[in-house]
Amino acid sequence: MSESYGENIQVTIFGQSHAPAIGVTIDGLPAGEEIDLDELRAFLSRRAPGNNAWSTPRKEADEPEIQCGMANGKTCGAPLTAIIRNQNTRPGDYANLRTVPRPGHADYTAYVKYDGSADMSGGGHFSGRLTAPLCIAGGICKQILKREGIEIKARIQAIGGIEDPGDILTEEIGTDFPVIHVEAGAKMQECIAKALSEGDSVGGIIECVVTGLPVGLGGPLFDGMEGRISQAVFGIPAVKGIEFGVGFASAKLRGSENNDAFCIKDGYVQTETNRCGGILGGITNGMPVIFRAAFKPTPSISRPQKSVDLTTGEETTLEIKGRHDPCIVPRAVPVVEAAAAIAVYDALLGRRKEENR
Repeated sequence: MSESYGENIQVTIFGQSHAPAIGVTIDGLPAGEEIDLDELRAFLSRRAPGNNAWSTPRKEADEPEIQCGMANGKTCGAPLTAIIRNQNTRPGDYANLRTVPRPGHADYTAYVKYDGSADMSGGGHFSGRLTAPLCIAGGICKQILKREGIEIKARIQAIGGIEDPGDILTEEIGTDFPVIHVEAGAKMQECIAKALSEGDSVGGIIECVVTGLPVGLGGPLFDGMEGRISQAVFGIPAVKGIEFGVGFASAKLRGSENNDAFCIKDGYVQTETNRCGGILGGITNGMPVIFRAAFKPTPSISRPQKSVDLTTGEETTLEIKGRHDPCIVPRAVPVVEAAAAIAVYDALLGRRKEENR
C-alpha cells in the first residue's frame, strides 16, 4: 500500500475519514521557505465541506495544525507534519456498510484486500476527506512556486455535460463557483440540484493550467511530466481520466494539424499554438502546461441500489445513509491545483539537482 508521492519531496498522507485526525508529512522541503498560514487556510477553505448547496452537509473547519517542521514561520529542514482534527463524524451512518459494499465505491475491494478489517466509516482512508491534507501539502508547494514565478489555477470545465466555454489562460475564474461564465455556472448548479432531488449525483471535468514553468522539467519514458502529474492527480478519489493539451482530440487530427510550429517571441523559442499542452517528450517546453481531469459521479447516492451481503453471499438492496456531495467537482478544483503543485515542485527540485551535478 502506498499513500506517498514524490522523489525529491516525499508527501505522505495518513488518517481515515472518521478517525480523530487526518494529516500529512512532507519530507525534503528546503529550509528557510516562508509559509503564510492565513493563505494556507484560505486555500483549504475552498475545499472545505458544508459551505454551500452543492456540498455535503458535513461541516468541518479544516483548521491545519502544524506539528513540526516549522520555526518562526519558515521551514526548518525537518519533515513538516500537519494534522486536521475531524470534529463532525457520524460513524453510525455507515453501520450497514460493513458487509454490504456500496456500488462504485472501494468498499468491496478494501474488504477483500484487508481481510474484512477495513474501516468503512465515511470511506475510511479511501475517502475524499483525505484530500484535505493533500491540500495542505499542495498549498505549501503553491506558495513556494509562486515565489519562483510559477502559478497554478483550475476551473470547472464541465458538469453533467454542461460546459464552461471560457479560456482559462486569458479569462477570470469566479471565486464562489469556479467557472469563467456565470451563466454556465448557473446551469451547472441547476443540474446538481436536480440530481440531488432525485437521490442521484453527477460528475464533471476540471481544467488546470500551470504557467511560468522553465524548459526542461521531467524526462523521457517513465520520468515524463505527464506521468508525474497524472500520478498525483490520480491520487484524488473519483478521478477516472486525464488528458494534456488537446488530449484525445489529437487522435482525430493529422500531424500537420496537431504539430505546434516553433517561433521566436520576446527573444525566446516558443510555439505558435499549444496543442501539446506544454510538454514534449515528457519534458516541459516553456509553454503553459494545460490538462483536464475527469471526475466520476459521487458513488454514494440515496437511491436504492443492488449489492451483495459478503457474509451470507446473498444479493440484497442497499440504501445509503450519511452525508455526501451530489457533485464533488466544485470542491475538487483546489485539490487538482494542489496535486499539480506537488508534482511540479518535486520536478523542479529534481531539475535543480541535475543542474548542480
